[in-house]
Amino acid sequence: MGERLLHPGRLADLLTAILEADGCETREARIVGDHLVDASLRGHDSHGVIRIMRYHQWLRSGRVKANRELRMISDSGAMLHLDGQDGMGQRLSVEATALGIERAQRHGLALVALRRAGHVGRIGAYAEQACAAGLVSIHFVNVAGSRLVAPFGSAGRAISTAPVAIGVPHGDGDDFVLDFATSYVAEGKALVAGTGGKPLPADALITGEGERTADPRALYGPTLDTDVPDPCAGAGALRTMGDHKGSGLALACELLAGALTGNGTNGPADHPFGNGMFSILVRPASLDDLGGFAREVAEYVAYVRDLPPEAGVDRVRIPGDPERERLARRRASGLPVPSPVAEGIAAIAGTLGLAGRLADLDMG
Repeated sequence: MGERLLHPGRLADLLTAILEADGCETREARIVGDHLVDASLRGHDSHGVIRIMRYHQWLRSGRVKANRELRMISDSGAMLHLDGQDGMGQRLSVEATALGIERAQRHGLALVALRRAGHVGRIGAYAEQACAAGLVSIHFVNVAGSRLVAPFGSAGRAISTAPVAIGVPHGDGDDFVLDFATSYVAEGKALVAGTGGKPLPADALITGEGERTADPRALYGPTLDTDVPDPCAGAGALRTMGDHKGSGLALACELLAGALTGNGTNGPADHPFGNGMFSILVRPASLDDLGGFAREVAEYVAYVRDLPPEAGVDRVRIPGDPERERLARRRASGLPVPSPVAEGIAAIAGTLGLAGRLADLDMG
């Protein structure tokens, strides 16, 4: 199907304009548009620009609502409970993380429980936000109303993709940022594969009959051929990563980010769609009585990076390195976007009277 190399900044401007036309005020549209392009630049295409088609549909249908503010449910100083009121997830998560940062800097520790946010996107962005403020952070996420993943040993759906992110500051943006879905692959990666992108591993999904497969149709069914494939339409499911260990972590995300926040789990009750995020933020100085935290992190990261690589690997990397390398490369050479995705974005722009914004998107 091929791909196009698009100018990242101009593409972010176009996505922002699409979201504004769909009702988002300018600041909210810019946060979301920039987040989508940044996710793709860092190699997380599943949470990147491909999502604009779904956001456009959700905003038009009212499934996700523009310009919703965080509602404070409870505030006990170091612990905040927030309701996103079904708004745009990236805007709400940026603001919730900023509140957590302020409280952690004041109290040494903050717990932030966020419920009913729209799709919050790449979770590592919020770990990076905390790292930029010098804080360690852990983020557990679930997606209520999104049964996509089969627990280990099962062919039935009972879990969302349930991502986890951990950030440890290392200075100058060279931070340890671990960010992964607890499903074998993120749902968006199945969407990318189904729309002409990188194929999935041979056993990333399971059919309704219990057979492992790489075919995204197990997840999307016949809707894979539509403009906005529905991941709930197939008879199969995504599998968890790491067999029973990954499955256990995924279930923990449902319990922490779903049950504890009040967002709802993907059990027998049908909860409205929405992301829950349970975040822990720590100011290292509160625990660093010996004054060695920054030095220990730096020495250990350097030690790991300097280890001899295994055969076929050029060098050892820490979590966050691959994303930073792709970011630099794609900023310089252009953002590769599968042709069907680029065509879908162009079609939306056309329907919204933004066809003139398509000029000069291509690099080179």
